[in-house]
Amino acid sequence: MAQAGKGKESGSTAKLVIIGVILAALLVGFYYYVSNKGKEAKEEEVGKVTKTQQILQYNFDQKYPPSPKEVVKYYSEITQCFYNEDNSQEDIEALANQIQKLYDEELIANQGDNYLDNLKDDIYNMKESQLVISSYSTSASTDVEYYTKDDYEWASLYCVYSMRQGTTMLNSSEKFLLRKDAQGHWKIYGWTLVNE
Repeated sequence: MAQAGKGKESGSTAKLVIIGVILAALLVGFYYYVSNKGKEAKEEEVGKVTKTQQILQYNFDQKYPPSPKEVVKYYSEITQCFYNEDNSQEDIEALANQIQKLYDEELIANQGDNYLDNLKDDIYNMKESQLVISSYSTSASTDVEYYTKDDYEWASLYCVYSMRQGTTMLNSSEKFLLRKDAQGHWKIYGWTLVNE
């Protein structure tokens, strides 16, 4: 009888050991799951790069856009960042520096010392009006007009901006004039509004 009691005792102990091992495995598995979930969330957070950050990482000094169309494309991307993103003052200033790398030196000189203040006012007014640049479309490469005048090479092309104000859609067409500089880079000399 004593031996039968020992058999029951060792069976209960074995069951307790098995349950303990299962619980320990579950705890280890849960800890592993939670710690990896945290790492994945951090990686996703780190992996999210805003459009502004992407533009600021582009190095125009090392790889300048090769054509007038590409220059206007980058100008439009930066413009979308100005008006669509929630940027800090530092980001706005950094974007302003980036966009001026696309400008002809005469355009920069004509903008004067108030350029940054005027830009910030424009951004504020666009946000107050709840205007967002949804998309843009530049002229096809074959529609870019090239010519020579006053010993400079010039190019002109159009860009149509689709904007949204609440539920209302608006289009704005602008004609860009670019001039090739001494390094062979197309720089924005100016632009005019074709229609509103």
